[in-house]
Amino acid sequence: MNLIMLGPPGAGKGTQAKRIEEKFGSVQLSTGDMLRAEVASGSELGKMVEGLINSGGLVSDDLIVKMISGRIAQDDCKNGFILDGFPRTIPQADALGEMLAENNCAIDHCIVIEADDDDLVDRITKRFTCADCGAGYNDKFQRPKVENVCDKCGSSNFSRRKDDNEETVRTRLEAYHEQTKPIIAYYAEKGFEKRAQRGNHR
Repeated sequence: MNLIMLGPPGAGKGTQAKRIEEKFGSVQLSTGDMLRAEVASGSELGKMVEGLINSGGLVSDDLIVKMISGRIAQDDCKNGFILDGFPRTIPQADALGEMLAENNCAIDHCIVIEADDDDLVDRITKRFTCADCGAGYNDKFQRPKVENVCDKCGSSNFSRRKDDNEETVRTRLEAYHEQTKPIIAYYAEKGFEKRAQRGNHR
């Protein structure tokens, strides 16, 4: 089963993708994680990506699609994959569709997670993670069972992202509404869309 997860930042795409991965065996593919892995591998593609990043440039849609093409060809994606964080624009969706068709592959469903912008700002600006194991927490919705102690690894080393502030989050949400949200109609016309509503629950 091949899926695309769409939704605004902080809506829970990664969390739900991980749950689907665990239940159905489809592999969660985050383009951010894939870019970092390519750079770390020292591959030709990774060197190109690293050069672009170091020079302050943007990784082109063609490079990202090429990276996804190579990733879904790996054995662990035989049972399916979940694209988390891509596509983000209509041109990216077109390029993805062309690549998949060339590889005799297709998207089965597009899952859309919806949430109120103010709820998302509240959720994102209050989130923090364990710097040692990556476990996620939230000041309002999911605090550690023991104050300042990670439930998963017992560490007291927590961190917050510098860009998890209201101004930056609202800018990211504005970009989502302008660039990414139109993809929902794009996939709905193709009959792929499945919607999920999220509120303040985790």
